[in-house]
Amino acid sequence: MAESTFPKKPAEGQPSTVRTGDQVVRLDSERKQRRANVVIDKDELEAPVALEPAALEAPAREPQPQQAPVAVAPPASAKPKQGLTRPVLFALLPVALVVGGYYYVTGGQVMTTDNAYIQAQSLGVSTDVSGTVQEIDVHENQAVKKGDVLFRLRPASFETALAAAQAQLGTVRNQVLTLQASYQQSLSQIEQAQADIPYYEAAFQRQQDLLKTSTASKASFDSAQHDLVAARQKVSVTKAQAQATLAQLGGDADQPVEKNPFYLQAQSGVDDAQRNLNDSIVKAPFDGVVTNVDALQVGKYLPASQPAFSLVSSTDLWIEAEPKETELTYARPGQTATISVDTYPGAVWHGTVASISPASSSSFSLLPAQNTTGNWVKVVQRIPMRVTVDDIEGKPPLRGGMSVVVDVETGHARGLPDFVANLIDRFGQKS
Repeated sequence: MAESTFPKKPAEGQPSTVRTGDQVVRLDSERKQRRANVVIDKDELEAPVALEPAALEAPAREPQPQQAPVAVAPPASAKPKQGLTRPVLFALLPVALVVGGYYYVTGGQVMTTDNAYIQAQSLGVSTDVSGTVQEIDVHENQAVKKGDVLFRLRPASFETALAAAQAQLGTVRNQVLTLQASYQQSLSQIEQAQADIPYYEAAFQRQQDLLKTSTASKASFDSAQHDLVAARQKVSVTKAQAQATLAQLGGDADQPVEKNPFYLQAQSGVDDAQRNLNDSIVKAPFDGVVTNVDALQVGKYLPASQPAFSLVSSTDLWIEAEPKETELTYARPGQTATISVDTYPGAVWHGTVASISPASSSSFSLLPAQNTTGNWVKVVQRIPMRVTVDDIEGKPPLRGGMSVVVDVETGHARGLPDFVANLIDRFGQKS
């Protein structure tokens, strides 16, 4: 009789659940994993597993595809391998402290301030003569050299004044020459008058002798006496005229005409007229750049001493810095400085501390602070300091008002902190 195809009932003590072969293998694998707590090997999964009787009695089914081994994470008890990062950091910490302390103690020799600006010599170009502008030879922001013509005034009036002064000089020269000739003539007249005196003396003596013998008349005697007195008087008058002429010649008749006071006076008039003519042509007093040229136009009447436009120097430059008063402890005139301009990153200029102001900037203000109300607020003051620029040539152009950073080499290191120095002194005294 054929066996029934229905599954048999499970025996007593066995679970009533019927498991397939795959389920049994999976359960068995899980039990092994819990016992050994290790990763399941592929060979163990492929090894034949004894089926329980209940599983053998189950009807045969199609074989299921074998599952891949499941990777299980390592147990929590496994410790990761420690690296060298932490020991290296602990070893570098004291080295960093030593290096940082060294740089702190030896540092502080450079005083740095960014409250500094470039200053340039500038002036309003003007002339001391009045006139009408005839020509402008420059344009806005043009670079000029010393002696270049900036503008010209109409020269007609100045040329006329110069011609008149030169004519006056010629007249005075002729007058001086006339005085010299008059003096020589006076000397000749003196000699002539002195030469006539012996003749009149002899005639007077002869008339006097004849009068004693009653040979000559009284009238002839009086005439001879008058001629003698007149001859002597003529000598005195001629000498006085010569002396007056000599005084006009400056006391020296042989003096050159160019040294005569009258001639020098006339020459000064010529020089003044020539100066006015020269001042009608305005030239640059130094190298620089002209600005605000449009304020002057051709045909404009320019009064004397009125600025026409401005000229800013391109060579006479300096740095006007205002560091804090606490930064000037070791700053002195003559110390070297390094200058960095914000406009030209990477470019460096070298300079020298020229001077340090004797007072703060607020001391020169129109209304200085007067803290007399009792509400005292201490504010760190700023002291002006001037730094010259030593190497302008070959560098980018500097302009007035540019912002700069000035580093002054004071040569004084920061040193140890006060409390450290005090501790060292105490230990030194105890030892």
